[in-house]
Amino acid sequence: MSNYHEPMELLDEKTRNISRALNSLKEEIEAVDWYNQRVVASADPELAKIMAHNRDEEIEHACMTLEWLRRNMDGWDEELRTYLFTEGDLTSLEEGDAEGGGKLDGSGSLKIGDLK
Repeated sequence: MSNYHEPMELLDEKTRNISRALNSLKEEIEAVDWYNQRVVASADPELAKIMAHNRDEEIEHACMTLEWLRRNMDGWDEELRTYLFTEGDLTSLEEGDAEGGGKLDGSGSLKIGDLK
């Protein structure tokens, strides 16, 4: 079964690569969930440690794929810069609410204008 919703011959290589990355990201996130559940459910500390290691490897893979998407698909860079490594209410960041943690521009400056 194909993951494509449009005829494959209409999709360029970049679009097919993005689809591959998005599907891989879904699979990695699902694997993180499965391993995390196994860590919590296991009564065997050694097995739980192995499962935690496997979970953390899947997190690494997901992060690598996110970075590839940031570099290669429009929209990811801006959104990741808006929401990652911030403080406060995530829903306030979209509006650039400084009390919610503030929205950072590319220079790391809060977009709240001149305070003079």
